[in-house]
Amino acid sequence: MRFLDEDDDDPMLSVVNLIDLFLVIIGMLMVVIAQNPLNPFSEERVVVVENPGEDNMRITVKDGQELTRYESSGEMGEGQGARAGVTYRLDDGRMIYVPE
Repeated sequence: MRFLDEDDDDPMLSVVNLIDLFLVIIGMLMVVIAQNPLNPFSEERVVVVENPGEDNMRITVKDGQELTRYESSGEMGEGQGARAGVTYRLDDGRMIYVPE
């Protein structure tokens, strides 16, 4: 039986298997990059909020090719202004603004 006598010690077989593995990894990385909301190839406006409500909260806004990052200082702001109304959060998470 000839097929039992063949040697599978060809070093090129290992290289071919590694190439297949790397192609799968590259394909997975491309899918991850395409689904990233800050993808440089998407033309839409995206807002990403990191650590909401914390002292180190960050807001990143991508508007077309322009990327703007706002960082919280953790301090209470002060300024000139007047109260404009009241906002209520409902049990289902919706927010209702009631002007005065």
